[in-house]
Amino acid sequence: MTTTTEQMRAWRGPALFTYGFRPFFLGAALWAALAMALWIAMLAGRLALPTAFDPVSWHAHEFLFGYLGAVIAGFLTTAVPNWTGRMPIVGWPLAALFATWVAGRIAIAVSAALTPGLAAAIDLAFPILFALAIGREIVAGRNWRNLPVLGLLATFILANALFHWEAARGGYAAGGYGLRLGLAAALVMMALIGGRIVPSFTLNWLVKRGEARLPEPPMQRFDRLALAVLVPALALWVVAPTGWPAAALLALAGGLHLVRLWRWRGALTLAEPLVTVLHAGYAFLPLGALAVAAEAVAPGTFGTGGQHLWMAGALGMMTLAVMTRATLGHTGQALTAGRGTVAIYLALAVAVLARLAAGALPAEAQPLYDLAGTGWIAAFAGYAALYGPLLLRAAPGKRA
Repeated sequence: MTTTTEQMRAWRGPALFTYGFRPFFLGAALWAALAMALWIAMLAGRLALPTAFDPVSWHAHEFLFGYLGAVIAGFLTTAVPNWTGRMPIVGWPLAALFATWVAGRIAIAVSAALTPGLAAAIDLAFPILFALAIGREIVAGRNWRNLPVLGLLATFILANALFHWEAARGGYAAGGYGLRLGLAAALVMMALIGGRIVPSFTLNWLVKRGEARLPEPPMQRFDRLALAVLVPALALWVVAPTGWPAAALLALAGGLHLVRLWRWRGALTLAEPLVTVLHAGYAFLPLGALAVAAEAVAPGTFGTGGQHLWMAGALGMMTLAVMTRATLGHTGQALTAGRGTVAIYLALAVAVLARLAAGALPAEAQPLYDLAGTGWIAAFAGYAALYGPLLLRAAPGKRA
């Protein structure tokens, strides 16, 4: 049987298509920076995209389903072969899958020139094809442990379709069920997968340093309890985002996940930002839950800033953490964060906190929006500049 390494060596095309993380992480970072620059220009009245979505809905869709969809694809096309022991998607099939993602970004940007059905079909083609490919590998490899990931991916696709339907009906899709369902699915996926990788990577690093205080093993009884509360809390928020019931469950989930995070010993990792940033990214999940709970019972507390703790904070920071670590590890680099990497982490942290402050301080919102947008662009353009060369060339000992 052909091994993964032999399969990659047999590929004679660009090194970019030797592994799923390469095109999708680079494409996601470039799109995150470009889409934010376009959004800033749209807010300033200097640009009007020919999209059928209202500007805020375009912005929300392209982060949640555009950027995040690519990162999920990059992560899973790299991780699933390790989970199942089966071959990764390499070469032209990978290039074709990436091209469908690019086509989706273009279709949404020019959707005013298309019918709603055609724009939705082009955009949804990528996640559907990707999910079918991942699902085939999980089932063929009898990797039943990760069936929940496949279920969450299906929910994420359904949410994208619902977003398109709400937009086609003339609704404000950025405030609709589709966005909340997609965000909820992504957060549960982060809690599930993050609950494995954060304590595991922390354990590996602490053991190497000879530290006796180690994180609790992943997915113990307390972890299952925290997840069991998070799922209904987010489900209730999806269908009824305001009022005490959603607020109470979200606050409980937030508290449980703060305790879960504390059990992983993140305070002991400050000497290595590549590990610490995983804890920082996860921290925004419970902090976002608490902020959204406060907004549910006291509208105007944070505006949409609390929700941005989830979107830009939890999902943005955690994905940037995973992208930097995976790129270093899979390209044969030392697993340590240099100054440039620390700088992009800090830029994203500034962006998240500035966006939260903008919701809480409406009188100062505009300069805070500008700071948030600048920090976001610096983080993801910085990733593309620092890590792009690694993604574009073959790893040591491997031939493209």
